[in-house]
Amino acid sequence: MNATGQRQVTQAPDTHAASPGYMPGWGNDYETEALPGALPQGMNSPQRCAYGLYAEQLSGTAFTAERPERTWCYRIRPSVKHSARYSRIDVPYWKSAPHAPDDVTSLGQYRWNPVPHTDAPLTWITGMRTMTTAGDVNTQTGMAAHVYLVTESMVDSYFYSADSELLVVPQEGRLRFATELGIIDIAPQEIAILPRGLVYRVEVLDGPARGFVCENYGQKFDLPGRGPIGANCMANPRDFKAPVAAFEDREVPSTLTIKWCGQFHETQIAQSPLDIVAWHGNYAPVKYDLTTYCPVGAVLFDHPDPSIFTVLTAPSGVPGVANIDFVLFRERWMVAENTFRPPWYHKNVMSELMGNIYGIYDAKPEGFVPGGMSLHNMMLPHGPDRDAFEAATNSNLGPGKLDNTMSFMFETRFPQHLTEFAGKEAPLQDNYIDCWTDLEKHFDGTPEGR
Repeated sequence: MNATGQRQVTQAPDTHAASPGYMPGWGNDYETEALPGALPQGMNSPQRCAYGLYAEQLSGTAFTAERPERTWCYRIRPSVKHSARYSRIDVPYWKSAPHAPDDVTSLGQYRWNPVPHTDAPLTWITGMRTMTTAGDVNTQTGMAAHVYLVTESMVDSYFYSADSELLVVPQEGRLRFATELGIIDIAPQEIAILPRGLVYRVEVLDGPARGFVCENYGQKFDLPGRGPIGANCMANPRDFKAPVAAFEDREVPSTLTIKWCGQFHETQIAQSPLDIVAWHGNYAPVKYDLTTYCPVGAVLFDHPDPSIFTVLTAPSGVPGVANIDFVLFRERWMVAENTFRPPWYHKNVMSELMGNIYGIYDAKPEGFVPGGMSLHNMMLPHGPDRDAFEAATNSNLGPGKLDNTMSFMFETRFPQHLTEFAGKEAPLQDNYIDCWTDLEKHFDGTPEGR
């Protein structure tokens, strides 16, 4: 804290002062160069690259995949020069599946208040707080859900995950991801996807920063199939943005940290690894503005399955059952006639972890606050609390705008196990289960019911 009581945020050197640029599209074969003529034309691996660069391929899928995801990079040094002997390090709050502590009970309906900021200086790595894990990082199935608290930029320090791609959902503050393939800035109401194997540094633009991360161990996120919805609405491909090429040519001692099979290792190198001058391919980080998501819903009666609000999905190999669905509940009009409009009571095979970005969630008008999270594990019943039920049952069903609301869900086919942090340190609402206690019996044996 400074003398005025305001929290101070450490900034990284102003290496990337200019505003980042972006290219639109989802799954595109992009091409971009930071220096004219740096990108070879008509081939991938010329005998000699322009500017004395090295050609290198970053592959996000097996070479023989039906549609390989790969990016050709033209860099100052090959990445083997950004890799040396590794030392195992401890990152105590970042956990990976399988992780099921014996003294923490994962069976239950849980809700947490926002994880509070502290006075401790925290970077992207040290500020990660794992809430749940599911599946197995070693077999590349399942996921983990985290909260991040970041007050300090990474300075001459870099990171990548060999385990997973990361879906980042800010709730407060702004971050910059200075990546090998360019720069992405994100703020609340936006998301970013950082691919497996991509090296980056995280800088604080406006802090302290807090948000949520879905760590996807399995197949990459993709746009969901639209079926009879057709070509439009939901998340449109053009609204995703990939960064243009940007590079650093800095000779400075640096640390590279790698997450591999749930373990963390670091190595010391003599320069910045963000030295890709040009690249082309379809394996790249992207950002997305959640306010461009166009929801689709019922226009006559009944409440459709909340899967209709899926922004991105990561397939599991079982048709119709996702490894992860990322679902968004944002502002929208409610017009269904003779219909209970909030989410109905249910239990299902998917485990649902929700987070509140801002505003009020219609099924839980009290207690589910911005920055908070809830978990309804597989085959556990849940639904609206008493106030939401009474309001929805007795309200005038004219057209109504559901406003001032943006929540999301990380939904997976696997049970989500709480970490020690989630069960013992995070601000768990012990009385959450009581929100259904006051639900009344209305049955009276007559056709009219109540």
